[in-house]
Amino acid sequence: MIPRYSRPDMVAIWSPETKFRIWYEIEAHACDAQAKLGVIPQENADAVWKAKDVEFDVSRIDEIEAVTKHDVIAFLTHLAEHVGSEEARFVHQGMTSSDVLDTCLNVQLVRAADILIEDMHKLLAALKTRAMEHKNTVRVGRSHGIHAEPTTMGLTFARFYAEMDRNLSRLRDARAEIATGAISGAVGTFANIDPAVEEHVCEQMGLVPEPISTQVIPRDRHAMFFATLGVIASSIENVAVEIRHMQRTEVLEGAEFFSMGQKGSSAMPHKKNPVLTENLTGLARLVRMSVIPAMENVALWHERDISHSSVERAIGPDACVTLDFALARLTGVIEKMLIFPENMLDNMNKFPGLVMSQRVLLALTQAGVSREDAYVMVQRNALKVWEERVDFRELLLQDADVVKALGEDGINEKFNMDYHTKHVDTIFARVFNEE
Repeated sequence: MIPRYSRPDMVAIWSPETKFRIWYEIEAHACDAQAKLGVIPQENADAVWKAKDVEFDVSRIDEIEAVTKHDVIAFLTHLAEHVGSEEARFVHQGMTSSDVLDTCLNVQLVRAADILIEDMHKLLAALKTRAMEHKNTVRVGRSHGIHAEPTTMGLTFARFYAEMDRNLSRLRDARAEIATGAISGAVGTFANIDPAVEEHVCEQMGLVPEPISTQVIPRDRHAMFFATLGVIASSIENVAVEIRHMQRTEVLEGAEFFSMGQKGSSAMPHKKNPVLTENLTGLARLVRMSVIPAMENVALWHERDISHSSVERAIGPDACVTLDFALARLTGVIEKMLIFPENMLDNMNKFPGLVMSQRVLLALTQAGVSREDAYVMVQRNALKVWEERVDFRELLLQDADVVKALGEDGINEKFNMDYHTKHVDTIFARVFNEE
């Protein structure tokens, strides 16, 4: 991923230096297990650890690979240059390249998941703070982009909190799904390596042994992992689109923070554009772009092929780095977001009283009017509000049929805003698991 949308801790997981360090640890731990089993001399296993503080030379490995056309062999050759050819002759004993590559990839994905989980916790904290702050800040709810009924800004934040909390659970499941390793040799039969080696390496690398691995770890695990990243990205976009809508000039119920010295447009000095949330919409597309290729990687020929390899070299770092950046950016947007309660009330009153139409409809049916007749009575007044911007309650008070059914006090009572927020505490208790 390009530096503009990257953060250093996540980028470091995918660096060549980190990759080769993980490869080394896998090989060294495998040698320890082989020595314990008596397959290789203990002194040879010990000798491999002479390289534990070595910074492997990426350019040298690339130079060797240019000749061998094989990345794992290039690394093993370079390792022998540090350990010694005689001492290193038992490295990779009974193993195949996928044992190193697949186990390494899953270590990287687990480490990436740990960062993403931390990101999610920070985002959830920001959403909860804003939800509590605006728990009873009334705004109009919209369906199809049209005024519907009153809600609160706190409920909007709480809704996003609940969605992201589900995503946190999904991400934990995805981490567990991908946290497997395989040191099972060619075609996965353990013919040339004892399963105890796999168990030892996995324990040391923070993984569990893959129950059955052919020559590669099954790619349905990776498909599930990247699909989860795609769902999280879609939730990020869901929040971003809401904020973008709120920042529209004719809405302006909320907005991204606009810092001192910031410029919105090279041509129009008055502009304050929702650039961060627009960016998040784009980044979500990039993360989702990895999902279909990951699913297509599930179907491999027989015990292995490498059609998945080039895909994963790209989508592994790109999806994880991009999502990490997006989660951090969204957290910052939520923490600094400007909220305009007065504009929320002004917007609701653009069509005075109209958001109470359902309550009047239900009251009429409770008063004995058929639903069909009640709908006609309410709609003929509501449409005048649309067309003439007159007060809905005043129109109802002038409608003889409505007054006959409800009385003036009955009509007035239906315009109490508190009616729509009476269960906010119940919803918050459900979302935040609080009494």
